[in-house]
Amino acid sequence: MKAAAPVKLRGLYAITDSQLLAEGKLLPYVEAALQGGVRLLQYRDKSADETRRLREAQTLQALCERYGACLIINDDAELAARLGVGLHLGQSDGSLAAGRALLRPRAVIGATCHARLDLAEQAARDGASYVAFGRFFDSLTKPGAAPATLELLQQARARLNLPIVAIGGVTLDNAPTLLAAGADLLAVVHGLFGAPSAEQVRSRAEAFSALFHP
Repeated sequence: MKAAAPVKLRGLYAITDSQLLAEGKLLPYVEAALQGGVRLLQYRDKSADETRRLREAQTLQALCERYGACLIINDDAELAARLGVGLHLGQSDGSLAAGRALLRPRAVIGATCHARLDLAEQAARDGASYVAFGRFFDSLTKPGAAPATLELLQQARARLNLPIVAIGGVTLDNAPTLLAAGADLLAVVHGLFGAPSAEQVRSRAEAFSALFHP
């Protein structure tokens, strides 16, 4: 079997939201986002329904494979290992080293670093594939998170040899400033999946993706 090509960690990074994507929206909205150019998709569902989460993750994996995107599982190393996909860990979600031990050697593993460069440097030492900073702007997903600054992005770009994710209130209006400051990936939740239709999700994804190809 031919080995998978390395994942290029740059572009639009969509994160699912179980409330935004309830009532049958998950699959059509995600497929629309992938059609619009999403490069990474994080499946984020904190429910205890393991059977449904496995079923949904398997379906999302098939969609990501169809469109050449990378699936990331939030905070569930065992599920990520079972499917052979990527993993994202928050600061309280377990160690990167343990996650890396469960997954394939080249699996993508990301780390939440809030607004702290020291956490990102530690994540880099622990084997992270990318680091995520935020929130940069007012966020509906994590309204109480400590604010991150453009200066932090610039410092991280200068000191880290890892792809950098910017998250938190990212919109088409403020995204260019994040890219200019050094972000490689823009993580978007409401700015993408808060659309009233799948067609508008695709349109938003296309607009975000175009920012990476000026």
